[in-house]
Amino acid sequence: MASGSASDSPYPAGTIALQSPFFLQGGLDLSDCVQGTINLDFPGCRWVLSHPDHCFEQLAWTPLHPPETFSFWRVLLRQPSSAAVEGWIYYPHPETKVRHFQRDGRLELLAPRLPELATGAALELAVDPARCRPIPVARLRARLLEFLKFRVLAAQETFFLQELPVLRRWLDQSWPEASVLSDQEVQLTLDQARQLYTES
Repeated sequence: MASGSASDSPYPAGTIALQSPFFLQGGLDLSDCVQGTINLDFPGCRWVLSHPDHCFEQLAWTPLHPPETFSFWRVLLRQPSSAAVEGWIYYPHPETKVRHFQRDGRLELLAPRLPELATGAALELAVDPARCRPIPVARLRARLLEFLKFRVLAAQETFFLQELPVLRRWLDQSWPEASVLSDQEVQLTLDQARQLYTES
């Protein structure tokens, strides 16, 4: 979709080519970037992104669907044995991106042409860790399950009488690492703890 090369794309020129003039009007010049995305996968992770360098809210860039919100973070990326180049994390906000699903753990990047880049290649990526963090969801859920073990064993079913918002507030105080997990991820872990640690 980004480059227009997909056979089922309704945008022959690609979405980046159509969106870039709107970004330029808002102060983000992408003229040195390829009009397509580099898709980096981080299996088992979900990215937590905050405080972007640029944010374009409710951008009406096409008549084919409702406006979307886009955020950008400046990054450095490098192929092995090559000099680093500046690029951008390109993040169409999923709550506004009605026509396309993006799986967890994938980052879309915009960058100048990298001549030797091929599918499956590795890239080194430098980000601001205060604003861009990969969260290892499976590992974090396993640690949360272990944290819950003795509390559930001691309280049994009474532990689960509280609503999720109340349990989340307790977790924020008792085990703040869980704060980056979504409600769904926390609930799945609670369901697993109930199955493993209660006597019923």
